[in-house]
Amino acid sequence: MSRQIALLRGINVGGHNRFPKAHQLELARSLGLSEVSVLLQTGNIVFADPGVPPQETARRFEERIAAELGLTVPVLVRTRDELAATVAGNPFPAAVPEPRTLHVTFLSEAPADTAGLDALDEAAYAPDRFRLLGRELYLWCPQGVGRSSLADAVGRARLGVTATARNWNTVTKLLALADA
Repeated sequence: MSRQIALLRGINVGGHNRFPKAHQLELARSLGLSEVSVLLQTGNIVFADPGVPPQETARRFEERIAAELGLTVPVLVRTRDELAATVAGNPFPAAVPEPRTLHVTFLSEAPADTAGLDALDEAAYAPDRFRLLGRELYLWCPQGVGRSSLADAVGRARLGVTATARNWNTVTKLLALADA
């Protein structure tokens, strides 16, 4: 059976947008979704493909969250195959042994305007690196994202799309859940 993965932006981060894991599970089930699993508290929900396009699934999540919790929470949805392509397309395979150093920012669509990213002199931020591939932005910070000035610079680059980031551990665990 194919699966979809919902990535909720800004859930349970810094005490804001409180949305407990159990409630995430209940909400997904109330949308008629089956075989639901929630990974961590930060808005990672895997479920059987409901037979509608990912954008429709995302819209349904956003509307239900707004109605039930009064929160405006952007939701991005990827299919299992799209997530597998993200993992397979990792441009920084050297980062895999230290997965905390690699992050993927999922984008609602490929950005039309990448001028902010294009203007970054990646060499000035070495050893940190980034790569935009379609709807995913990979960020590798070998000394940790918390110390990375490139992470800050990439975050300030306005891409004009909805974005939510996950570390490599979470990305690969989501794929494993989707394959279970």
